[in-house]
Amino acid sequence: MEWARLVWLASQGQRVPAIAQELSVAEKTARTWIGRVGAQGLAGLTDAPRPGRPPTYTPEEAGVVAATVLRKPGALGLPFANWTLDRLVASLSEQQGITMTRSRIDQILLTEGVRWRTQESWFGARVAPACAAQRGRASAATRLRPRTA
Repeated sequence: MEWARLVWLASQGQRVPAIAQELSVAEKTARTWIGRVGAQGLAGLTDAPRPGRPPTYTPEEAGVVAATVLRKPGALGLPFANWTLDRLVASLSEQQGITMTRSRIDQILLTEGVRWRTQESWFGARVAPACAAQRGRASAATRLRPRTA
């Protein structure tokens, strides 16, 4: 919402119902913002603090989580090659002293734009070119498809 536009329209002499209709907001909302700017000046255009629980973890702790997951576990002296949420929880707790739940770490990583890579060890090309022929059919119940020309 362009609160500055709302206040500008009010300063041009437009009535609150017309402003609310033009900007697709409730009249009560328009009156609130106009009143705030009238009382506080331009500082009234900024959002006031909202009620609710304060953040449990600091931005620095979230940064440590993101930085840790971007490093290879082997570089940190850990005996595994890939991160999982459980390994990340344990590592952060033991090495950094940060205790977080798996779901909170997942939220932080999504917020930071970090995505888990899926293991592709069996999806790609086979190591042995004749692997499929050696392995045979996946199931005897699966019918063979006729080959097309």
